Amino acid sequence: MNNRTQMNRSIIKQAAGFTLIELVIVVVILGFLAVTAIPKFLDLTEQAKQANIEGMAGGFATGVSLARAQWEAEARPTENGVNRVDYDGVELFLTTPGDDNTIRPGYPTGINSDKPTGADMDTTDCIEVWQGILAQPPTITDDIDVLNDDGSINYFVIVNTNLCGYFLRETLVQGDNGVFTAPTDDTVGNNFFYNNANSSVVVNINKN
Repeated sequence: MNNRTQMNRSIIKQAAGFTLIELVIVVVILGFLAVTAIPKFLDLTEQAKQANIEGMAGGFATGVSLARAQWEAEARPTENGVNRVDYDGVELFLTTPGDDNTIRPGYPTGINSDKPTGADMDTTDCIEVWQGILAQPPTITDDIDVLNDDGSINYFVIVNTNLCGYFLRETLVQGDNGVFTAPTDDTVGNNFFYNNANSSVVVNINKN
């Protein structure tokens, strides 16, 4: 047998593939990586959702403060006795408390002047505030059927005890069929609530 034949046989033997022991070792290593890496990945996903709502809440609170600051800088303009400001091309009406000392003046209530004290807010008002103070605001709805039918909508809004609640879509409760359920308070999903009586914006993180 010449040297070339021996070399060819050696190459074929080396290229025959993994042994059973080598395959077992690879499977064990992959299993170990899955056990350690997947929980970290899931945790990063939760952190991203939390960062999303916190970032939106921060931007929202900044918008509320800027609207009030502009109103103050313009010497507190009014329209028909209701505080208002032209904020970045949008006419926003602001809280006008009158004799109610529990309400502070100058915080957005929507684009209509029919709720000067900011009381009796509805979801339409909350959406108007959202769209009025945020630059390029994320899509939002107050109709859970629309949210379920349109995958491009990012946020859901409710009103609870006169506070506007904004919920991140991905954190809402889903049934077995994947349909989202409308929240009723701040104990579901990642959300923040806006109180126009004092401008507070409170973030709530809930793991469902």
